Amino acid sequence: MQTRAQLAAGLIMQQRLSLTPITHLPSDLVPNDMTECYEIQTALNSLLTANGQGAVVGHKIGCTTPVMQAFVNIDHPATGRVFDKTVMHKHGRVLRSSFVKIGIECEIAVRLAHDLLPRAMPYTRESVEDAVGEVMVGMELVDERYTDYRALGVRTLAADDFYNAGCVLGDPMTNWRHLDLAALTGRTWINDVEVASGMSSLVMGHPLNALAWLANAHGEHGLPGIRAGEFVLLGSVVQTQWLNAGDKVRIEVSELGQASLDVD
Repeated sequence: MQTRAQLAAGLIMQQRLSLTPITHLPSDLVPNDMTECYEIQTALNSLLTANGQGAVVGHKIGCTTPVMQAFVNIDHPATGRVFDKTVMHKHGRVLRSSFVKIGIECEIAVRLAHDLLPRAMPYTRESVEDAVGEVMVGMELVDERYTDYRALGVRTLAADDFYNAGCVLGDPMTNWRHLDLAALTGRTWINDVEVASGMSSLVMGHPLNALAWLANAHGEHGLPGIRAGEFVLLGSVVQTQWLNAGDKVRIEVSELGQASLDVD
């Protein structure tokens, strides 16, 4: 017999893969707390992998900045997972018809050289730093695949990987420790027009605070931890920018480089 989490995950997957805007879960399947929401997410991700999305290779953290918390109308971060077949490098190209409503976000991403596993002592910015092997610019692709995201609430959104629909990762930097990661500027251009910019300090005061939050959230909610080789998108420094067919978009984070995307 299927669990509540598996039943909820099956409903979300059917809507997600068919590009049918996701609606409210039946009342008996709505997660009661964030731990239950991540149980649904875990079940959903297993189904998505089995249905051709590839293995989970990364993580995203959403709503790590005031601008994004105001946009989604929640007051705390949430996390989702990223699948191998949705990851592009340096430059990406996607079909507008493959999304309900496609957007992009300008982020800093890190790839781990060492595991960050659940533990009794909370992680801090300083204690996660040694686990970071690479830092890079990250363009997160998001899909507003919801009938009404404000009405659905953060638990259902997080169960569905919190908008994630892939990413474009820039060139990795291994000698990043000379950088002040809290003093970088992120910019977004659509069709060669700069449409948004923001400072990396907006991400929880320092981007690695977001990584520490994620490592602690895994312990709090019974998740398996973040493994060496996996990457983490740490949160957008600007509000989501929505795209149309024909758009060419580019992001840049000072000192880290650029990533770009064409929407056909």
